[in-house]
Amino acid sequence: MRLASRFAAAAAAAFMFATVDPPAEAASGPCEQATGFSILPSPLAPWKGAPLRVMIVTEKPLQGVISLVAPDGSVAAKSSERHGGAPYSWFAEVAAPAAGTWHATLTLDHATAGCSTITRDISVSAHKPNPMPIPSGAFWKVRNSWNHATESLFSAWIEKLFDAPPDQDLSWKAWHEVLRDRSRNFLFNFLGRGEDNVRTGLRPDCADFVYFLRAYFAYKMGLPFGYSNCSRGTRGKAPKCYQWFDMEHPEVTRPPPPPEQEIASAAIANATPPGQTPMILPGFAQPQPQSAETPAAPPKALPKRPTTFNEYLRDVGDVVHTGAARVTASEDNTDFYTVSLTQEALRPGTMYADPYGHVLMLVHRVPEMNGKPGVFLAVDAEPDGSITRKRFWRGNFLFVHDPALGSPGLKHFRPIVRDKSGSLRRLVNAEITNNPQYADFSLDQTKMSAEDFYDHMDDVMSPEPLDPVKAMTDAIESLNEQVKTRVTSVENGRQYQQKHAGEVAMPNGSSIFGTTGAWEDYSTPARDFRLLIAIDVVRGFPDRVIRRAPRYAMPNNKSIEDVKSELQGVLASELASRKISYTRSDGSQWTLSLKEVIDRATHFEMAYNPNDCVEVRWGASEGSEEASTCKRHAPQAQRAKMSSEYRTWFHTRHWPTNT
Repeated sequence: MRLASRFAAAAAAAFMFATVDPPAEAASGPCEQATGFSILPSPLAPWKGAPLRVMIVTEKPLQGVISLVAPDGSVAAKSSERHGGAPYSWFAEVAAPAAGTWHATLTLDHATAGCSTITRDISVSAHKPNPMPIPSGAFWKVRNSWNHATESLFSAWIEKLFDAPPDQDLSWKAWHEVLRDRSRNFLFNFLGRGEDNVRTGLRPDCADFVYFLRAYFAYKMGLPFGYSNCSRGTRGKAPKCYQWFDMEHPEVTRPPPPPEQEIASAAIANATPPGQTPMILPGFAQPQPQSAETPAAPPKALPKRPTTFNEYLRDVGDVVHTGAARVTASEDNTDFYTVSLTQEALRPGTMYADPYGHVLMLVHRVPEMNGKPGVFLAVDAEPDGSITRKRFWRGNFLFVHDPALGSPGLKHFRPIVRDKSGSLRRLVNAEITNNPQYADFSLDQTKMSAEDFYDHMDDVMSPEPLDPVKAMTDAIESLNEQVKTRVTSVENGRQYQQKHAGEVAMPNGSSIFGTTGAWEDYSTPARDFRLLIAIDVVRGFPDRVIRRAPRYAMPNNKSIEDVKSELQGVLASELASRKISYTRSDGSQWTLSLKEVIDRATHFEMAYNPNDCVEVRWGASEGSEEASTCKRHAPQAQRAKMSSEYRTWFHTRHWPTNT
C-alpha cells in the first residue's frame, strides 16, 4: 500500500465520516493527516442513560493516552492501553455520562511539531433520542461509505471483539455469546434500538461467520453490504459466482441460481432490483452444455422479504458457503480479493480461504519478541456452532494450489460503492489497485508453492531470526491447541449420542467432508484431516529448521546436527509433558499425553464417525482399559466405507477433489 497517500486519504475520509454520520464534531488538521486518525463514539446518539464508549484509531504506531473529559472539565476515564498493529486503537468508557459536551482526547507520549494532542467534541443528550429514522419498508439505511477509515474501524472492532492474551484459550458455544458481551462488542446497542437483545437462534458455520461479522458491522455503521450466489466447485472446476445481491433489495436474496455456463439473462432479469438494467454476467454470452456442477440449491418457496436484520442474516446464511471464498483470484465477480502478504495488509478482518472448504478470520497479530515467534491469531466457526480463536500455523491454515479448488489464501472483502446511477456495486480488481483508499490487491499468493507460502508467512510474522527451540515449542503449542479443540468437538458428539437414539446417516464419497445435518455437526473428517497434517508438521519441525537454517538464530558453538539433536530431544520432552483429557462413554475422564495423540496418528484416519464411541474416536486400542467403557460402534457398512479409499485420502493427506 502507498502509505503517504493513504494517511492523507484516511484523514480526509475520517472527516467525511464525521460529517456524513456525525458522532463527533471536529475538522481535519495537520495532526490528523500525519496519523491517519479516526474516532468513533458509541452509541450513535450518546445520551446520559447509556454508557459512553469511544474508540480512537490511528495508522501509525503511536504511544499515547486516551481521555474522556466531562463537561465540568474533570477526566472521567483514561487509558494508555493500545491495541493492534496496524491499525492501532484505544478504548475508553464512562458508565453514566453527564449531559453536555464531552471531549475525547488522545495525548501523544512523543509530540512532534504541530501534533501533540488530538481532540474531538462529543455531545451527550439529557434525554434518550429517537432512533435514526429508516425509510418505510426497509430495515437498513446506508449513511456511510466504505473507505480506508471505515475499514480501519472494522479492523479495530474485530480485534476488540476477540481480544485476550495470546496464551489464553478463547472459545464460545455460539456466536451470539460474543456479540452480547458488552465488554467486547463496542457496537452493542449502537443504534439505540435494543437490537442486540433479540434472540436469533442463528448458528453460523465458518463461511456464514465471516459474512455475518461483516454484515453486522455494516448494519450498525450504515454501510452497504452484499453477497454472492456461487457454486462450490467440483469435477475439476473451481467455484464460480453468478449473481450478487445487495441489502437494499433483500427480497431477491434467494433466487433460483442459473446452471453453470448457461444463459442466465432471464434469471438475472427477474432478480434485478427495480429501476436497474439487467446485467449478463461474464461467461453467459453463449449457450453451453449444462455442467454437472450446480450452485447452491434453490429455495423451496419464493423468498419472503426480511423485515429485520436477523431475518436478513438467516437469508444470507442460506446462500453463502466456502465456495465464495475460493473463486479464482483473477476474477472480478466475487466477494473477496487476494492481498499482498505484508503486516500492513494482513489486518484484523482479513479472511483466510482454506482450499479444502474452511474459512477463518484474522483478529490479531502478536509481534515477534525476545526470540519468540510472532503469530497471527484467527477465529473460526465450526458446524456445531462453536467459535474458537486459533493460531496461524500450518495445521490450521492449509494451502495448496489445485485448479479444482480455486484460489486459497488471505483475502479482504471487496469494497462496495454507489455508482453514478445510484446502484450499489463492488469494485473490480483494477479499481482496487488504483484506489488510494485500498491499493492492496495482489496475485502474489497465486504464484506461491505451499512451501513458499508458509516460508513467506513465517517471515511476515517474525522478520528477525528465530530461536529454533522457541519456534518449535510454539509449533507444539499450536498442535496442543488444535487437539484441545478436537476434545470439544468429540464431546459435543458424545452428548448428542446420549440424547438421540439411532444412527447418524453417513454421506458417500467426498461429501463426508461437507454436508448437512447431524453428520456435518458432529463428525470430524475435515478437522481430523487437518490434525494429521499438523502432526506431520510437528514431527518434521527439526528437519524444517535445518532446511531453513539461515532463517534461525543458530548457536555459534553448535553444528547443524547438534541443533537438530537438541530439537529432537526438546520435541520428545514437550510432547510427553503436555496432557489433554476427554470424557469417556461412562462419563469418566481419560488423560492422554500429546505424544500418545501423535503416536495414534494412523487411528485418526478412521476416527471421525460420530456413531463410534469416543474411545474409538480417540484411538483407544481394542481390549485396552481405556476402551473398556466403549459401548457403541459405527455400523459395519459405514466402517467398510471408511476403510476403503476414504482412508487413503487421510493416509496420503490428499483431499478428494474430483469425487
